[in-house]
Amino acid sequence: MKMNIRYKLTEQDLTTYANTKWVLNEWKETSGTGKLCTEGWLHCYTSPLLAILLNPIHANITNPKLFKCEVEGKCLEDNGLKEGWTRMRIIEEMEIPQLSLVQKLSFAILCVLEVYKDEKWIEWANNWLNGKDRSKEFANAANAAAANAAAANAAADAADAADAANAYANADYYAAAAATYATYAANYAAAAADSAAYAASDAAYYAAAAATYATYAANIDLIKLAKKAMKIK
Repeated sequence: MKMNIRYKLTEQDLTTYANTKWVLNEWKETSGTGKLCTEGWLHCYTSPLLAILLNPIHANITNPKLFKCEVEGKCLEDNGLKEGWTRMRIIEEMEIPQLSLVQKLSFAILCVLEVYKDEKWIEWANNWLNGKDRSKEFANAANAAAANAAAANAAADAADAADAANAYANADYYAAAAATYATYAANYAAAAADSAAYAASDAAYYAAAAATYATYAANIDLIKLAKKAMKIK
C-alpha cells in the first residue's frame, strides 16, 4: 500500500502548537472538524521547501526540525500552502533546506508574477530577480503603485460586499496586495544587507505573506516556483 508522504516542522523538543508532543512512528489522530488552523487538524506541507518558506507566516518556529510524515484520513487544503490531515505520524527526520534571503524573496516575487500584471511592478520584479537593481528606492517606486491598486480594489469590493467579511473577495485585490508585500520584503532584505538585525526575519515574513496572497488570487504551482527560486543568487 502506497503511503501518503508529507513534511512537518516541529520545535527542537519535537513539540508543535499547544505543546503537542511528537514521537517517531507514533500515530496521532484528530476530529477533522473546524477550520484548518485549529486543533481539529494535523498540519503539514507538500514540500520541504514550502515548509521552510512559509514557516514565517504559519507556526514561525525559530529553530525548527523537519520530518517526513505519513498521513491518512480526511484532508483539508489551503490553496497549496499547507494541508491538514486527521491521522499523521512522523517517520524520519530530514535535513533542513538552506535558503538564502534572496531565494526566499525570489520565491515571493515569482509567485506574484503569476498573478499581478502591472507593468511598473513587473519591471521592478524582473530587475530584482536578475540582480540588476535591488535597491530600496526602486522597490519603493513599485510599491506605491501596488499599494494604491490594492486600496482601490479593496474599496470597490467593500462597496459591493454584503458584509465586511466579504470585502476582500476580488482576485485583483489579492494580486495587488501580494505585490505590495513582496516590495515590503525587498525593502527589509535591503535593510538586512545593511546589517539591521531584525530585517531578515521581517523580509522572510513579508515574502511568505506575498506568496500567500498570490495563492488567494489564482491557483499557482508553489513547488515549481520554490524550486525555481532555489536557482537564483
